[in-house]
Parts: sequence; C-alpha cells; structure tokens
Amino acid sequence: MRQTGIAPNLSVRRSAEAVDFYKRAFGAVVLHLVGNETDVVAQLSVDGAEFWIAEESPEHLNFSPESLDGGTARIILTVEDPDAMVERAVAAGATLVVAMEDNYGWRLGRIVDPYGHHWEVGKPLGEWPPPGCD
Repeated sequence: MRQTGIAPNLSVRRSAEAVDFYKRAFGAVVLHLVGNETDVVAQLSVDGAEFWIAEESPEHLNFSPESLDGGTARIILTVEDPDAMVERAVAAGATLVVAMEDNYGWRLGRIVDPYGHHWEVGKPLGEWPPPGCD
C-alpha cells in the first residue's frame, strides 16, 4: 500500500542544469528523469526526502521565482549536519541568506539556490516534537 506523501514540485528555468546543482549542493539522487538536454522533469531525493523539479511553463501558470522576482514558499530541509549542508550548497553556487544559528529551538540557516528557491536548512535542538504537541 502506498503511503500518503507531499513532495514539492519546484518550477525552475534551466531545469537540466538544476538537476546537477541539487546533486552537488544536497547530494540529491535522481529517482526519475524525462526530457532532453535542457528541459527536464526530475524526481530527486535527499536521504529519502523527495522533491520534483520541472522547467517553468507560463502557459500552464507554472512560474519560477526568477520570473516572479521572488518565491511564494520556502523549503525546509532537515538534516543531521545542517552546517555542513549549507557549506556544501554555498560551495555549489547557492547564496547564504541567513547564517547558521540556534533559534526557535532549531539549528537553522537559509540559502537561496541559483533558481530563486529559498531553503531553510536545519535540525531541531533537543526533543522533537516538543512535549505536549500532537
């Protein structure tokens, strides 16, 4: 039986290039890929956390943050070593937006990828979820 899940589908420009960026930045692996040298749809996974990327298609009202001059959501990437992941992403071409810090009960930082998507990379400090949360 298939488990219910939610996986973001990120609209980007230069989708084939984006696949390579996410592989370098986050260690993503490609689970599914269709398309050509420049225009692809890909399902990616970072340690089991899945997401999709696809070339923006304004005719279908799918716009990249580059076309909108900003995004409408942030992606939260929870990993064991967020400091190392942010360093890796910046080395691959991401831009640091908020340096790593302990805040809100999390070790957390924020980057923006070359396609305009903002990623909060972190992990909870202490027990998660906190006691009393259902």
